[in-house]
Amino acid sequence: MGTITTKDGTEIFYKDWGKGQPIVFHHGWPLSGDDWDNQMLFFLEKGFRVIAHDRRGHGRSSQTATGNEMDTYADDVAALTAALDLKDAVHIGHSTGGGEVARYLGRHGTSRVAKAVLIGAVPPIMVKSDKNPGGLPIEVFDGFRSALVANRAQFYIDVPAGPFYGFNRDGAKVSQGVIDNWWRQGMMGGTKAHYDCIKAFSETDFTEDLKKIDVPVLVMHGDDDQIVPFADSAPLSAKLLKKGELKVYKGLPHGMCTTHPEIVNPDLLAFIQA
Repeated sequence: MGTITTKDGTEIFYKDWGKGQPIVFHHGWPLSGDDWDNQMLFFLEKGFRVIAHDRRGHGRSSQTATGNEMDTYADDVAALTAALDLKDAVHIGHSTGGGEVARYLGRHGTSRVAKAVLIGAVPPIMVKSDKNPGGLPIEVFDGFRSALVANRAQFYIDVPAGPFYGFNRDGAKVSQGVIDNWWRQGMMGGTKAHYDCIKAFSETDFTEDLKKIDVPVLVMHGDDDQIVPFADSAPLSAKLLKKGELKVYKGLPHGMCTTHPEIVNPDLLAFIQA
């Protein structure tokens, strides 16, 4: 475990375990690198070097008041990969982290990268507009902001207890530990950074980033994703990618890396080793 300091003085916390081909994990909002526990242990045991950072304003990184947008997130990743001298890396991003991966590759290129994976990811763009009629209305994200301001602690219980893991579905096997761990990670971060990040993940257009990516990209998405609806995300991203492959998971939720690692991890391994 360690930190790097970016050009603007922000400390980025990261975990770096093992040796071998590096896999870099990019977490969702408002979580931390800890959200990848199931994948970090799995790939460490398979002989990979596994790295997970806490995005600025999240987890154990600096609680920033500025730079809480995709360009700076991407620049932070570039600084981390340069500091660790990562080569032939695989970048795996979930949700907001998928947007971070897309912007990093689109903005900084793929010279250090072998492959990428987008899981339940926000690209191409979430918010509804004339150009994106299938997106979610801005009022949905305004509601996120209002709930965060009104009572962040309660909001960070309601999200994982309901739509994030599909625990609101009939017959779902609810894990209080998973809900509590989501809350723990969320409350570690900074309110201002989390507030700003809602705009970053919902209103950033990744279309041109996706078009630029020239390495193989696996796009994985549960078709019962209640956070990033499937129809307006994964299939559109896969079409924009030069070497995109779409894999759909029937009935799986947004947080499927946590709820169904026995399904997700082998598919990730097969893609990386192909």
